[in-house]
Order: sequence, then structure tokens, then C-alpha cells
Amino acid sequence: MSDHLRKWRRALFVFFFIPGVTLSSWVTRTPAIRDGIDASLAQMGLVLLGLSAGAMTGLLIAGAVVGRSGTRRLTFLGMWLIIIGMFVLSAGVAIGVAPIVALGLAIFGFGVGACEIAINIDGAEVEHISGQPLMHALHGCFSFGTVCGALAGFGMAALEVPVIWHLGIITAFSAVPIAICMRWIPEGTGLKRGLSEQHESEDLPDDPYWRDIKVYLIGVVVLAVALAEGAANDWLPILMVDEYGLSPAIGSLVFVGFATAMTVGRFSGGFFLRRFGPAAVVRGSAVLCGLGLAAVIFAPIPEIAAVSVVLWGLGTSLGFPIAISAAGASGRDTTGRVRVVTFCGYVAFLVGPPLLGLLGEVYGLRSAFLVVFGLIVFAGIVAPAVEPRRARALA
Repeated sequence: MSDHLRKWRRALFVFFFIPGVTLSSWVTRTPAIRDGIDASLAQMGLVLLGLSAGAMTGLLIAGAVVGRSGTRRLTFLGMWLIIIGMFVLSAGVAIGVAPIVALGLAIFGFGVGACEIAINIDGAEVEHISGQPLMHALHGCFSFGTVCGALAGFGMAALEVPVIWHLGIITAFSAVPIAICMRWIPEGTGLKRGLSEQHESEDLPDDPYWRDIKVYLIGVVVLAVALAEGAANDWLPILMVDEYGLSPAIGSLVFVGFATAMTVGRFSGGFFLRRFGPAAVVRGSAVLCGLGLAAVIFAPIPEIAAVSVVLWGLGTSLGFPIAISAAGASGRDTTGRVRVVTFCGYVAFLVGPPLLGLLGEVYGLRSAFLVVFGLIVFAGIVAPAVEPRRARALA
């Protein structure tokens, strides 16, 4: 492997890690954020909608920007907007104004949504050039970032450190590696002419990606696992506090367990993918996730619910990276295919927070999570769609 490719890989690991750290940093403080702005469950769902709306907007513009300018410029923009969004979010909590918190989440979400497309396209390209599976490890770095951020959040919550100081520290420490690693992302990746030429092969269909039903079936898998992951990111600490009576610090610690399980699942995913193939792994993951969700929903005591998030995290861990790899291997125009599948994931992020919040307000959060459970079951049914047309994608 060339030195250039190694540096490119390292930069991508960093750029997957930082969104994980920043995301879980504020997720673990959602009980404190909710109390700081004096929001109900339904109101908190609307505040979280800022994150999803921003992410969806970033996602929608990402394809056009990458097609014209490549991934590097969008990665630069997205990573710095993540930092700015964190600052605005913490300021909104400090002054107790919910719309400013929502604005901060929208900026943060825009940054994540924009660079999500770019770094996944870069990851698919590095995977293609090296001929080795990489997406599960990149997403594993994201999950490892969530573990680190969640552990920091647990410590800050236990010490009752104000949210603004907690997030300010995370923001400062995230800025330095962004500035260093940005130079290792090459120009031109993702340009339509470049990717279409690089990925041409006689065994790939000539039909445009928007006519390929396989892309949308893969999107269904992403929709389900993104909702399962997003539900934990948005609501798990609050669910443990409100539904099971745990303290905010212990609720944050439960999220640490979820994030750790996702990290373990993603870093160990290469072995299972090589041994069993992506369809079998997605089907098995759906079973694990369904069992974990069912236990959290119906557990009679908090201890069972807290332990069950491990199954939930393991079951959620591999669906998204497998789907991105499968989308990139499903035909020509990798950029378009990855964009459609990622879009399906962000539909879940857009609809999930307010939907679960509104359902939770009426029926309780545990009952609201039955929606997530149903989609995970459906993802297990359509799992064969992730079997790639190009054996090299996961070989």
C-alpha cells in the first residue's frame, strides 16, 4: 500500500472518529440539556428535529457539491460546521433558549450530513483501490468515538460539570486533528467522470442507479438500522432516566454500553463478513437488535434493560457500513448509489426524533420503540439485497 493511500486512510479514520466523539458528547448530556431548556418529551423531539433537518439539508446538497468539486471541499466544510454547531448548542443551553439549541443542532447536523457523504465516498474509493474491506472499520472508528465521547459525558455528568464547559472542551480538542488531517484528503475524488471511469466493469448493470430496485432495498436496511442507532443516540439516556428511574449519570453509562457494543461489532465485523457474507450478517444482526430492543421495551426491571442495550448495539453495528459497501458495489456511479442509500438513513434521522418523541408523550418511550422493532424485523427480511454484485467489495 502506498504512503499516500495510508495517509488517506488515517485521515478518514480521524474524520469518522470526530463526529462520533462530538455526537455522543451532547447525547450523554440530553437529560441536562432537556432540563436546561425546560422541555417536555414532545418539545425535546422538536428540538432534536433541528439535528435531523440540518443533516438532511447537508445530505441533499452533498451530491451536487461532490459531483462538481470532489469530496475534499465538502469534508472541510462539514467538519468545521460540526465544531461551530457544538459551540452554538452549548451557548443555547447556557442561556436556556430552546430555539438556539435547535439551531446549534441544525448546524451540527448540516456538517455531519454534508461530510457523511464525502467521507463514505472516500472510504468506498479507498476500499476499491486497496481491494480490502474498510467500511466496517471506518464506521467502527465512528463508534469508538462515541464510546470516548460517552465516557467523557458520563464523567462530566457525574461531576455535574455544566454542559457549556463540557462541550467547549470537546470542541477545542476536535479542531486540531481536523486542521492536521485535512491535507491528506486528495482532490478530485467523487467527480462524476472520475468515479464512473474508475468503477466501470463488464459485470455491472448499465441502468441508472435510480432505476435499480436493489439500491432501494439496500436503502430499507439503512433506514431500519439508522432509526435503531438514532433512537439510541437521541433517546436512550432519557429513556433510562424517565422510564426506569435511573440517575442521569447512570443513564449516560448505559449509553456507553450501547456505544461500546457498536464499536466491538464494527471492528470485529470483517471476520464475520468474510466467513458468512453480508446478507447472513445483516440477518443475524437484525435478530440480535430485535432481541435487545424487545428486552428494553418489555423488561420488568432496569437491570435487564441496561444489559440488553449490548444486544441492541451489536445488532445495529454492521448494517450501515455493509449497506454502503453493497451500494458502492451494486453498479456504476458509486457517488449516486452511496448518496441514495445514505439519504434513506437520514430519512430515519429526520423522522425518528419527533416521531418517537410524540409517540413517547402519548404512550411512553418504551411503547414508541415498537416502531423501531418493526423496521428491524423488516430489514432482516430484505437482507439478501446487500449481497454485492462485485465480489471484490467485501472480499
